[in-house]
Amino acid sequence: MHRIKKSPRPHSLLIGLGWVLASTAVSAQIPTGPWTLKTLFDQSWQRQPEAQAGALRREAAQAMRKGADAWIAEPAVLGLQTKTDRPGSSQGSREYEVGLALPLWLPGERVSKAALGDAELQAVENRRLAAQLELAANVRQFWWACQRAQSDLDLAHERLRNAQSLATDVMRRFKAGDMARADQFQAEATVAQAEASVAEALGAYDAAQAALAGWVGVQGPSCGAGDPTGQEPAVAVARGTALLNQHPAIAHWRAQAEVARRAARLAATQSRANPEITVAATRSRDQTGERYRQSFTVGLRVPLGGGDRAQAKEVAARAEALEAEIRAQVEHDRISADIDAATARAKAAASQRDAMARHAALAREIWVFVDKAFRLGQADWPTRLRVELDTAQAERQFARARIDAAAAVSALRQALGLLPE
Repeated sequence: MHRIKKSPRPHSLLIGLGWVLASTAVSAQIPTGPWTLKTLFDQSWQRQPEAQAGALRREAAQAMRKGADAWIAEPAVLGLQTKTDRPGSSQGSREYEVGLALPLWLPGERVSKAALGDAELQAVENRRLAAQLELAANVRQFWWACQRAQSDLDLAHERLRNAQSLATDVMRRFKAGDMARADQFQAEATVAQAEASVAEALGAYDAAQAALAGWVGVQGPSCGAGDPTGQEPAVAVARGTALLNQHPAIAHWRAQAEVARRAARLAATQSRANPEITVAATRSRDQTGERYRQSFTVGLRVPLGGGDRAQAKEVAARAEALEAEIRAQVEHDRISADIDAATARAKAAASQRDAMARHAALAREIWVFVDKAFRLGQADWPTRLRVELDTAQAERQFARARIDAAAAVSALRQALGLLPE
């Protein structure tokens, strides 16, 4: 007995094709060149729920705003009815009616609804900017952690190369009888210590790179793409009310407060249901065999009140507005303090970087002098080893200070509400 092989269903093929196209589109957006903070942020933002749902939120807000442009408050209602005095029979009187109910705007309702729609559109945009700034804080944190790990790994490799070169020189001198075996053992121990530092730095680098890749959704973003210290442009801090008002976190809560205030105004105008104009056409006869008569009816329905439900809606909207305004003020005070703190840290980090640069330059000068003296037999081995370790420490401190200064500028931009550029 032969088994009949079922062919794939058309909708399954369409779903599979959709996944393939979606995967191709996502992979096409992945940068092929060196990763920077800007490209990492852009790629991470594409994966966020707020980015993918943003278009639908804007569409919903635009639909609400468009509703205020209609000439009636709600969609028209169609009514159909028939009436007879002899159900189930074609005899007797007959009446057929077709009616249309048109809800009218209450006084001020149309303007209030349009204002609410405009506020909703602005709130959607402010919500997107606030979500981007929140994401930028996380991306910056992992990015600079990865830069520090990359710097530590590079310096560990450099220290290992220097230790191996020094150990080779000590071995040559030991064989020539110029140095003791203890000196050789000490040089080999320095190499082993440098190898351990490389292993530790490599583990930290792999962990930082894996954490960074989690934001992008793909493997491969490198921490060492170019010079990281120039990827966040410096900013001139201009304090003032205008700067804080433009901050996405503050603007988000103020937009929410504006939406709630306009919703309260709309609820106040909707204190009762909308009045309706009714238009109906009637076709009727009194007895069997008579000709049908046509008639038209125009009426007006005016609700007398809305009860406590409308008042409750208005009060709830006013409470939401008050809460959002208070949160906006709290964010204003917090961000103002954050800017002061970030500015102080950026200045201190820049001063520390300059000091560490002078320290590293002097350490290199001393290293060159002592290394030359050691090769000429004018400096002993302990001095040469101590200078080697001091120079490596100075280089590491300077490299860390450079990254810390750049990270402080990045933190200041974050406090000011600026996205990676």
